Amino acid sequence: MADPRERMEELYRLIAYHNDRYYNQDDPEISDYEYDQLSLELRALEAEYPQYMHEASPTQRVGGTAKRELRKVQHDVPVISLQDVFSKEDVYAFVDRVLSEQPGARFSVEKKIDGLTLVLRYRDGRLVDAITRGDGSVGESVYENALVIRTIPREIPEKLPYLEVHGEVYMSTESFETAKL
Repeated sequence: MADPRERMEELYRLIAYHNDRYYNQDDPEISDYEYDQLSLELRALEAEYPQYMHEASPTQRVGGTAKRELRKVQHDVPVISLQDVFSKEDVYAFVDRVLSEQPGARFSVEKKIDGLTLVLRYRDGRLVDAITRGDGSVGESVYENALVIRTIPREIPEKLPYLEVHGEVYMSTESFETAKL
Protein backbone atom coordinates (compact mmCIF):
# COMPACT_ATOMS: atom_id res chain seq x y z
CA MET A 1 0.00 0.00 0.00
CA ALA A 2 1.09 3.58 -0.58
CA ASP A 3 2.07 5.76 2.35
CA PRO A 4 -0.96 5.69 4.73
CA ARG A 5 -0.50 9.33 5.67
CA GLU A 6 -0.64 10.39 2.00
CA ARG A 7 -3.71 8.22 1.36
CA MET A 8 -5.46 9.71 4.40
CA GLU A 9 -4.70 13.23 3.14
CA GLU A 10 -6.09 12.28 -0.26
CA LEU A 11 -9.24 10.83 1.33
CA TYR A 12 -9.71 13.99 3.44
CA ARG A 13 -9.62 16.07 0.24
CA LEU A 14 -11.87 13.69 -1.72
CA ILE A 15 -14.49 13.39 1.01
CA ALA A 16 -14.52 17.16 1.64
CA TYR A 17 -15.05 17.71 -2.09
CA HIS A 18 -17.88 15.16 -2.31
CA ASN A 19 -19.48 16.47 0.90
CA ASP A 20 -19.62 19.92 -0.67
CA ARG A 21 -21.09 18.52 -3.91
CA TYR A 22 -23.73 16.53 -2.01
CA TYR A 23 -24.68 18.73 0.96
CA ASN A 24 -24.07 22.25 -0.29
CA GLN A 25 -24.42 22.12 -4.07
CA ASP A 26 -27.09 19.38 -4.28
CA ASP A 27 -25.10 17.96 -7.19
CA PRO A 28 -23.30 14.72 -6.20
CA GLU A 29 -20.79 13.22 -8.62
CA ILE A 30 -20.54 9.74 -7.07
CA SER A 31 -23.07 7.24 -5.74
CA ASP A 32 -23.84 6.84 -2.03
CA TYR A 33 -22.12 3.45 -2.18
CA GLU A 34 -18.92 4.94 -3.63
CA TYR A 35 -18.96 7.66 -0.97
CA ASP A 36 -19.49 5.06 1.76
CA GLN A 37 -16.49 3.10 0.48
CA LEU A 38 -14.27 6.20 0.74
CA SER A 39 -15.53 6.80 4.28
CA LEU A 40 -14.98 3.18 5.29
CA GLU A 41 -11.44 3.26 3.94
CA LEU A 42 -10.72 6.45 5.86
CA ARG A 43 -12.20 5.05 9.09
CA ALA A 44 -10.03 1.94 8.76
CA LEU A 45 -6.89 4.02 8.16
CA GLU A 46 -7.72 6.32 11.10
CA ALA A 47 -8.17 3.28 13.35
CA GLU A 48 -4.84 1.83 12.23
CA TYR A 49 -2.92 5.14 12.15
CA PRO A 50 -4.57 7.46 14.71
CA GLN A 51 -1.41 9.60 14.86
CA TYR A 52 -2.20 10.88 11.33
CA MET A 53 -5.88 11.64 11.97
CA HIS A 54 -7.05 15.23 11.43
CA GLU A 55 -8.94 16.84 14.28
CA ALA A 56 -11.55 18.03 11.75
CA SER A 57 -11.85 14.62 10.07
CA PRO A 58 -15.13 14.11 8.17
CA THR A 59 -15.52 10.87 10.16
CA GLN A 60 -16.01 13.03 13.27
CA ARG A 61 -18.83 15.24 11.97
CA VAL A 62 -21.85 15.40 9.68
CA GLY A 63 -21.04 16.62 6.16
CA GLY A 64 -23.21 19.61 5.38
CA THR A 65 -23.24 23.25 6.34
CA ALA A 66 -26.26 25.50 6.61
CA LYS A 67 -26.93 27.51 3.45
CA ARG A 68 -26.91 31.29 3.71
CA GLU A 69 -30.33 31.94 2.25
CA LEU A 70 -32.18 30.08 5.03
CA ARG A 71 -32.36 31.05 8.71
CA LYS A 72 -29.77 29.16 10.74
CA VAL A 73 -31.01 27.41 13.88
CA GLN A 74 -28.94 25.95 16.71
CA HIS A 75 -29.99 22.38 17.56
CA ASP A 76 -30.83 21.78 21.22
CA VAL A 77 -29.40 18.27 20.88
CA PRO A 78 -26.78 17.36 18.23
CA VAL A 79 -28.31 15.62 15.21
CA ILE A 80 -25.95 12.77 14.39
CA SER A 81 -25.87 10.36 11.48
CA LEU A 82 -26.47 6.67 11.87
CA GLN A 83 -23.48 4.44 11.33
CA ASP A 84 -23.56 2.59 8.00
CA VAL A 85 -23.11 -1.16 8.17
CA PHE A 86 -22.30 -3.51 5.32
CA SER A 87 -22.22 -6.97 6.90
CA LYS A 88 -24.11 -9.18 9.34
CA GLU A 89 -21.12 -8.96 11.67
CA ASP A 90 -21.51 -5.16 11.82
CA VAL A 91 -25.19 -5.56 12.73
CA TYR A 92 -24.42 -8.15 15.41
CA ALA A 93 -21.70 -5.91 16.88
CA PHE A 94 -24.18 -3.01 17.03
CA VAL A 95 -26.84 -5.15 18.71
CA ASP A 96 -24.31 -6.48 21.23
CA ARG A 97 -23.12 -2.95 22.06
CA VAL A 98 -26.66 -1.64 22.56
CA LEU A 99 -27.65 -4.63 24.69
CA SER A 100 -24.57 -4.19 26.87
CA GLU A 101 -25.65 -0.60 27.54
CA GLN A 102 -29.44 -1.21 27.59
CA PRO A 103 -30.12 -4.88 28.48
CA GLY A 104 -33.87 -4.62 27.89
CA ALA A 105 -33.60 -2.91 24.48
CA ARG A 106 -35.94 -4.03 21.71
CA PHE A 107 -35.29 -3.50 18.02
CA SER A 108 -37.38 -2.72 14.98
CA VAL A 109 -35.73 -3.34 11.61
CA GLU A 110 -36.83 -1.85 8.32
CA LYS A 111 -35.38 -1.06 4.92
CA LYS A 112 -33.22 2.05 4.81
CA ILE A 113 -35.00 5.22 3.83
CA ASP A 114 -32.67 7.86 2.47
CA GLY A 115 -34.27 11.26 2.62
CA LEU A 116 -33.86 14.57 4.38
CA THR A 117 -33.42 14.51 8.15
CA LEU A 118 -35.91 16.88 9.71
CA VAL A 119 -36.30 18.04 13.30
CA LEU A 120 -39.79 19.25 14.20
CA ARG A 121 -40.22 21.52 17.22
CA TYR A 122 -43.55 21.76 18.99
CA ARG A 123 -44.41 24.25 21.75
CA ASP A 124 -47.63 23.79 23.70
CA GLY A 125 -48.73 21.26 21.09
CA ARG A 126 -48.21 23.54 18.06
CA LEU A 127 -45.57 23.13 15.34
CA VAL A 128 -43.23 26.12 15.59
CA ASP A 129 -40.23 25.09 13.47
CA ALA A 130 -38.82 22.46 11.11
CA ILE A 131 -35.05 22.29 10.92
CA THR A 132 -32.65 20.34 8.67
CA ARG A 133 -29.65 18.46 10.07
CA GLY A 134 -27.14 20.97 8.64
CA ASP A 135 -23.77 20.22 10.21
CA GLY A 136 -25.32 18.45 13.20
CA SER A 137 -25.05 21.49 15.49
CA VAL A 138 -26.66 24.16 13.30
CA GLY A 139 -29.36 23.48 10.72
CA GLU A 140 -31.66 25.50 8.48
CA SER A 141 -35.25 26.39 9.20
CA VAL A 142 -37.47 24.96 6.46
CA TYR A 143 -40.68 25.59 8.39
CA GLU A 144 -42.62 27.02 5.45
CA ASN A 145 -41.65 24.06 3.24
CA ALA A 146 -42.64 21.58 5.95
CA LEU A 147 -46.13 23.08 6.11
CA VAL A 148 -46.89 21.69 2.63
CA ILE A 149 -46.24 18.11 3.80
CA ARG A 150 -49.70 16.85 4.75
CA THR A 151 -48.42 14.10 7.06
CA ILE A 152 -46.63 16.55 9.37
CA PRO A 153 -49.13 17.47 12.10
CA ARG A 154 -49.52 21.22 12.69
CA GLU A 155 -50.82 20.43 16.17
CA ILE A 156 -50.55 17.43 18.44
CA PRO A 157 -53.12 16.45 21.08
CA GLU A 158 -50.65 16.62 23.96
CA LYS A 159 -50.02 20.26 24.85
CA LEU A 160 -46.48 19.60 26.04
CA PRO A 161 -44.43 22.72 26.76
CA TYR A 162 -41.75 21.50 24.33
CA LEU A 163 -41.36 18.44 22.12
CA GLU A 164 -38.73 17.75 19.48
CA VAL A 165 -39.36 15.01 16.90
CA HIS A 166 -36.58 13.70 14.63
CA GLY A 167 -37.53 11.99 11.38
CA GLU A 168 -36.79 11.53 7.70
CA VAL A 169 -38.65 13.27 4.87
CA TYR A 170 -38.83 11.28 1.65
CA MET A 171 -41.03 10.58 -1.33
CA SER A 172 -42.01 7.00 -2.11
CA THR A 173 -41.36 5.66 -5.61
CA GLU A 174 -45.11 5.38 -6.18
CA SER A 175 -45.71 9.02 -5.18
CA PHE A 176 -42.81 10.16 -7.32
CA GLU A 177 -44.11 8.30 -10.38
CA THR A 178 -47.63 9.71 -10.00
CA ALA A 179 -46.54 13.27 -9.16
CA LYS A 180 -47.36 15.97 -11.64
CA LEU A 181 -44.06 17.76 -12.02
